[in-house]
Amino acid sequence: MNNNHQERDVYVAIADPTRRKLIRLLAEVDELPLHELTAQFDMGRTAVSKHLAILKDAGLVLARKEGRETRYRLNAAPLKEIQDWVSFYEGFWKERIAKLHLLLEEKK
Repeated sequence: MNNNHQERDVYVAIADPTRRKLIRLLAEVDELPLHELTAQFDMGRTAVSKHLAILKDAGLVLARKEGRETRYRLNAAPLKEIQDWVSFYEGFWKERIAKLHLLLEEKK
């Protein structure tokens, strides 16, 4: 079993387009069972389960057993780390572009 020291990096978890699609699908509903998620992909249950396991390890997906079925839902909180990272660089580039604009105005 994974403990806190072995959790997957959220950036690694969202690097794959299949996992990003899973996140998007789960963001649109409260929760979905594996068979409904699998129906959205051109791959089998095992492959989708492996992607979900990676998302679970990163804390992005929560699983709940209901009888023989496992239902999945999104836990978006870890995405805040990515939002913060992107926001920092958005500010960085806005500042650089403003300086470039001033420089170009001086050259006129």
